Amino acid sequence: MTLALFEGFGIEMEYMIVARDDLAIVSCCDALLREVAGEQVNEVEQGPLCWSNELALHVVELKTNGPVPRIAAAHDAFVAGIAAVNHRLASHGAMLLPTAMHPSMDPATARLWPHDGKPIYNTYDRVFGTSGHGWVNLQSTHLNLPFRGDDEFGRLHAAIRATLPLLPALAASSPVCDGRRQPELDHRLQVYLGNQRRIPSIIGQVVPEPVWTRADYEREILQPMYRDIAPFDPDGELQDEWLNSRGAIARFDRDAIEIRVLDLQEHPGADLAVTDLVAWVVAMLCHEQHVSQAELRALATEPLARLLVEAVRTADATVIEHAPLLRALGVAAPRLSARELWRELAARRHAAADADPRLAAALQPILRHGCLARRIADALGEAPSPAAITEVYRQLASCLERGAAFVPA
Repeated sequence: MTLALFEGFGIEMEYMIVARDDLAIVSCCDALLREVAGEQVNEVEQGPLCWSNELALHVVELKTNGPVPRIAAAHDAFVAGIAAVNHRLASHGAMLLPTAMHPSMDPATARLWPHDGKPIYNTYDRVFGTSGHGWVNLQSTHLNLPFRGDDEFGRLHAAIRATLPLLPALAASSPVCDGRRQPELDHRLQVYLGNQRRIPSIIGQVVPEPVWTRADYEREILQPMYRDIAPFDPDGELQDEWLNSRGAIARFDRDAIEIRVLDLQEHPGADLAVTDLVAWVVAMLCHEQHVSQAELRALATEPLARLLVEAVRTADATVIEHAPLLRALGVAAPRLSARELWRELAARRHAAADADPRLAAALQPILRHGCLARRIADALGEAPSPAAITEVYRQLASCLERGAAFVPA
């Protein structure tokens, strides 16, 4: 049965598989799934979660096995799932590593998934060349929000468009790549922006176009994308809505919009705290708490896209002075930092009757000390040595196993 707005939530988290001794990538996701299922599969159900493959063999995805009624309800399942995966990986000398990018891997050494679905992955590789960081070194948390019919789709799409540019300020966790500090705190999104430059209609401006019905979405977003890739994809392997690489994509096959710009955090409690706050902000906008749908839908794509690009670079230090957006969020100040904005929104969310204390506590390190990328950068300094990078990422792997926040001394 199709769910209405905010009747359910789907959460997906992607993790790197790395060696316990030196944190090198380990391409064994297929072996992991085969050991659990007893045969080679792309996905295996494990109670409230599913474990599944991604493009690269050193990445495994844990996701809710269907929508959950409250985001907080998924906490224990993800904690148990991570422990179970790590237990299985121990026999391979491997473990899960959080954050959105491996800090030092050579993407040319990554291996693509070679089993069911291989024609799709091979087509991606042939058309775009998937040996770069933007394909095999980017781990994110996806939030799926349901809708029922065009009215709810339009409300949800308008609210998500407005929220997207602010998300790197809350969730950036990728300041290190190729063994060095990068200019952007959300380097994952920086490389993601260039993934489809060969066919720009696939990604647009990342912030989706202002369309409010399925028919308009098909005409304005999906059909141009399918048309433009057709000369490169004569067998039609990529002619599907998942080809869309915008920061939020409509999944009409399951009547949901999937938000894709959230970097993976250091432990699942932090990911769920982030997605809970994001879902609450989106709901506030959907329900016209501060401005009408007409005002929300009038937000132009270009200024939102510029704000997103700046947030990719400076994350929680980004200055927000987009007056219509601040008005939509119920913020009186004409100008404030993204961290100040998220603190104000979080205070309102955690004062609500349905707020979960565990998720509120898990969000505090972000609100007090900055996004995870800021904390990683502070721990490393401007020119960290390879040994220093390895040590910090060992600590992050420990945070994942312990369910603890990363807070540098």
